Amino acid sequence: MRRSLACATATVLAAGAFAVPARAATPATPAKVVYGYAWPDGKGHLRVVPKSATLVKKKGPLGYRLTPIAGAKEVRLDYTKAAVGRVTVACGLKETEGQVALDAKGLGRTRCKPADLAASLESGARPLRVEFRGGRAVRVNEILVSNWPNPRTARGTIARVDDRTVLFVTGGKTYKLGYSYLTYFYRTTARCKDGWLAGRPVHADRNGLGTQACDSRDLARALRSVEHPVLAKLRYSPETGGIDEVWEVYGDA
Repeated sequence: MRRSLACATATVLAAGAFAVPARAATPATPAKVVYGYAWPDGKGHLRVVPKSATLVKKKGPLGYRLTPIAGAKEVRLDYTKAAVGRVTVACGLKETEGQVALDAKGLGRTRCKPADLAASLESGARPLRVEFRGGRAVRVNEILVSNWPNPRTARGTIARVDDRTVLFVTGGKTYKLGYSYLTYFYRTTARCKDGWLAGRPVHADRNGLGTQACDSRDLARALRSVEHPVLAKLRYSPETGGIDEVWEVYGDA
């Protein structure tokens, strides 16, 4: 009797093992990849408009040709947990200084920390390849660009987005542009720290353009003093999304 009960119990347990299969592990969501010129967008975040990237084989270091993608939408990513690969031979360098660290795919291979990427982004646009899931970057590699765009100059209106970003409207188009500590700001005002077009235009040329050389901190401060778009002349690159120079223009209403 005991033997029969034991056999019956074993049969039920065996059947149960087949009736409830082990749950399969859920595969990780595949990472997406974006190439483009990145700008800082808040602490630990970057923004980038996706570009089409082609690796160019030529003499010297490998570089990518980045071209616009029609209708591409800006991506904002948290990179605080990302693995970072820089093209410089040391993490703390701002420029390559003639020596580059690239792998066979032309990606920066010097292993660095997110803080090093943050410091790099402070100096302006950085061409990157970014792997990401959702709104978080998993891996960020700097790349070299074979066709760095030439800037253009135009007049239009600028409106403040934050202390390093503006919306520039010119020729019927609107561009979201970033600026860094390397951006020059030429003022018509008596002092660099004055509000936008404050006081008499003591530093204006015959075309009403500012001639007093100031810096990006003065630009950020001046734009905080106005709540509406203001007239300006910019030397900028719509491809990289960056500003090299800003002229305050006297005569803005």
